[in-house]
Amino acid sequence: MTAYASGERATAGGTLGCELRAVNHRFLEIGMRLPEELRALEPMLRERIAARVARGKLDLTLRLRTPEGGDALQLDPRMLGQLSELALDMQARFPALRTEFTELLQFPGVLQARSVDPAALQAEAMALLDQVLGEFVAARGREGAKLAVVIGERVDGIARIAGEVRTLMPVIGAGQRQKLEARLADLRQPADPGRLEQELVLWLQKLDVDEELDRLDSHVAEIRRVLEQDEPVGRRLDFLLQEFNREANTLGSKSVDARTSAAAVELKVLIDQVREQIQNIE
Repeated sequence: MTAYASGERATAGGTLGCELRAVNHRFLEIGMRLPEELRALEPMLRERIAARVARGKLDLTLRLRTPEGGDALQLDPRMLGQLSELALDMQARFPALRTEFTELLQFPGVLQARSVDPAALQAEAMALLDQVLGEFVAARGREGAKLAVVIGERVDGIARIAGEVRTLMPVIGAGQRQKLEARLADLRQPADPGRLEQELVLWLQKLDVDEELDRLDSHVAEIRRVLEQDEPVGRRLDFLLQEFNREANTLGSKSVDARTSAAAVELKVLIDQVREQIQNIE
């Protein structure tokens, strides 16, 4: 299911930015682009996402934008003062001794790069991910609700066609019986009425699709129930669509009437439309 969410958060180390986007995928696949400061977080980030997202090809991007001068050197005034006092004292003792200011700056600890607490930065990154992930899941939920309506309309069409076929079958069965009886009447050699009746019953049983229609009705009820659940249902719907397709194929193979053949084709069209939409559902 496609979705997108982003956010920013100000931290002591700069501004953290987070983007999370997804496209359709049968399974969960997560790609990441992280700044060097947050590389160690990758396993935790994956675990946090997987706890709330079950399907989709996701791309997570975290960026750290340091403020102007954020990488500037810092001066330790206390240490510089101590070194200055020591230099003056040494100059008093040794008048010929000269101490350059730049030499004092080179003393270890006088100049330091501004540091960022890694643990604090990582905690901020996880908090930002939670925020963005919440918006991302909400966006998917809204899209899922719209898709459920579309799928529900197709499922209503499947139920309607199954009902029409069920109404047609007694009429089609009676018509087939009349055709067979008319052909038998044209035979020159009379046949045993009991044997003919037995063969006729067996032939009509092969054309019977009550079981297939009952299973279609059951699948329709199940898919409606699944669509109302507040949890990932994509894989369950995938399985149900396979069952729908199996019943539609059997209905088509047993058809001896143009009306039921057309119904089987229309069923397969609706089933394919539902399958396309289900690929977008978690």
